[in-house]
Amino acid sequence: MRSPSEIKRVIEGRLRSYLSRDRTGIRREVLRLFVKTRSITIAELVFELQKQFTVTFHAIASMVGIIASRIGILHSIRNPDGVNSYALKEKYVEIVIGIVGVC
Repeated sequence: MRSPSEIKRVIEGRLRSYLSRDRTGIRREVLRLFVKTRSITIAELVFELQKQFTVTFHAIASMVGIIASRIGILHSIRNPDGVNSYALKEKYVEIVIGIVGVC
């Protein structure tokens, strides 16, 4: 079993690798929004990102899915209406802030 510090190093490596392929800055901005809001829906993310980028709902949903499943720093919360809200796990907030910074 891995120690908590080893898990954080693995997560940090995955996150840096994911962001190294960010040509437009959208991935970095998605992570900044998660740090700022702590919990947000895909529709809210799309609304915020469309102010700066040309994005589709499907593309942002895919990004969030990758961040949640492969990197493992998000968790999903389903409200009574059936809409998923995603939140950054508290134990990874400092890692994300250290890598992407927050304006």
